Amino acid sequence: MFWDKKDRKAVSGATIRSALGDPNWLSGVRIADDGRVTLIIEADPSDMDSAEKIRLEAEAEAMKIEGVTQVDSVLTAQATPGSKAPPQKTSAPDLKTHSAARRPRGGARLSNNAMSQGQPQRSAPLAPIPGISRILVVASAKGGVGKSTVSVNLAATFAKQGLRVGLLDADIYGPSIPTMLGVSDQSPATNADKKLVPVRAHGIETLSIGYLTDTNAPMIWRGPIVQSAIMQMLNDAAWGSAENPLDLLIIDTPPGTGEAQLTLAQRVPVTAAVIVTTPQEVALADVRRGAAMFEKTHVPVLGIVESMSWFEDPSGARHYLMGEGGGARMAQTLGLPLISQIPMYTEIREGGDLGIPAALKTGPSAEIFQTAAREIALSLDALQTKPAPAIIFED
Repeated sequence: MFWDKKDRKAVSGATIRSALGDPNWLSGVRIADDGRVTLIIEADPSDMDSAEKIRLEAEAEAMKIEGVTQVDSVLTAQATPGSKAPPQKTSAPDLKTHSAARRPRGGARLSNNAMSQGQPQRSAPLAPIPGISRILVVASAKGGVGKSTVSVNLAATFAKQGLRVGLLDADIYGPSIPTMLGVSDQSPATNADKKLVPVRAHGIETLSIGYLTDTNAPMIWRGPIVQSAIMQMLNDAAWGSAENPLDLLIIDTPPGTGEAQLTLAQRVPVTAAVIVTTPQEVALADVRRGAAMFEKTHVPVLGIVESMSWFEDPSGARHYLMGEGGGARMAQTLGLPLISQIPMYTEIREGGDLGIPAALKTGPSAEIFQTAAREIALSLDALQTKPAPAIIFED
């Protein structure tokens, strides 16, 4: 809730919803401390002109509320089949419509045909990859949020529990997994079938483009090459075996919702995904896009992991350097569980630098990843999407 310090006038989401008539197309309201309001408006992607009218009118109405200093809005095209577009009010501004164009806020025009190109659609079912029982994608819509750290420590935790675990570093442009596992000087061999043999580290079978390229060479690759590299590391590698498959393959994806993510979502039989974020608003603003991509490609999202949640000083006091509670709020907004909040522990950073994941040791860091892995394991078992051994944790 925003509280106007000048006249002590409370401005809340309920106030704004009431002023707009509590419409069903208003999926969320965010209010900053300085009175800036952001409206989250669900739009029918087949009728963006109507949604644009609603957006303009809603912003104008919200600006009339005392204590509101600025209004922005975000259109999210997440309408389900059969749902109706936001109803138009008779007082909506008289805007010129373009039946063959969609108009973003900046004024540029994209044709409906152009907007429909490359829409993330997943054909079902996809054939399983030999030697792999389940695939968990660890994703983030924003870079620098600790996604690789989470991937490595989750893999280490599962391996510590005696599971057969694989870790694929699909972050083509920034492969950090070899360094974080302490095997950056190694490279995968090939077996008699001319398949790549994953590098083993801390009980984890790993593959990364970082094993195959010069660490100082820039990765200037276009989309088709990125797709080919990811699919080769998945399909042309000796992951597990038919008799003894991997219990779980974790894929550390690059940030964003680009070529690599769509390749995984559309062409790989992903069991589920986990989204990593920091509490700060800049990171949270992109989480919805990542969740929407998985929703459109029918990949279940198990929940959100909040990284860098706080720093604890020697006295035990917590300092929320990246903001407080952002991951919990986003999880609630998206209707997803908050799997874990991971503090800024020195041992986690040191583990990544030294190539020995903190999850392999004892202490608070290991316990946090143990709890997170347990929650993920229970969620994977609950999905029952493909036959696989139950993932059981032993204390």
